[in-house]
Amino acid sequence: MVKGILGRKVGMTQLFDESGTAIPVTVIQAGPCHVLQIRSLERDGYTAVQLGYLDKKRPRGKRIRPSQASRAERGHVADIGSARSRRLREAGVEIPPKANCEPKRFIRELRGDTTGYEVGQVITVSDLADVAAVDVTGTSKGRGYSGVMKRHGFAGLRASHGTKKVHRHMGTTGGLAAWRGGGRPKKGKKMPGQYGNCRVTVRNLKVVKIDPERHLLVVRGAVPGPNGGFVIVRQTNKVG
Repeated sequence: MVKGILGRKVGMTQLFDESGTAIPVTVIQAGPCHVLQIRSLERDGYTAVQLGYLDKKRPRGKRIRPSQASRAERGHVADIGSARSRRLREAGVEIPPKANCEPKRFIRELRGDTTGYEVGQVITVSDLADVAAVDVTGTSKGRGYSGVMKRHGFAGLRASHGTKKVHRHMGTTGGLAAWRGGGRPKKGKKMPGQYGNCRVTVRNLKVVKIDPERHLLVVRGAVPGPNGGFVIVRQTNKVG
């Protein structure tokens, strides 16, 4: 059975153990999440559990709508009586069950064994009570177009006499050692470019504390992304 949950990064702090040692931790608001769909091998070609986290905000003003979700998003989680579903029922096609909940802002799938899950089930942080370590996936902070000193940790050129206005440059990109033919640099050579704003997974983070009342999960170490960013928490399969 795959164990996981969706949530948001609250921020970092520190806790102290019995010996007084400070432990750097990240607080994650994990769940509650609704099971929206269950992927099966016969129907979809793979097995996974689709979770949804955080209801979509309701609009302000005089317009009365269930939420800011589109009709397709509302039909994904509840039966809205569409013409397509009526035609399928009349043709004898079995309609997959709906979760009958509010449309969600953050929807992701956790691949693995789906035993023990059913559509509409609510997953809370208490389901991870027996999990010792987790893998956390998020989107790292975007730092824009960055140079090699910030992006790759280059030392830069010397700050001595004769070095003029090139202290943060990367140095030569050619040379016989770096060529791959025709004077072209090797593929994958470290150069300036887009830094951050990519999917990052931090593995094997130890679970320090769980607060079921406030839906908080405390893990040791850092988690990718800014405070308030969405994250995916899975039980780690890493040994050791």
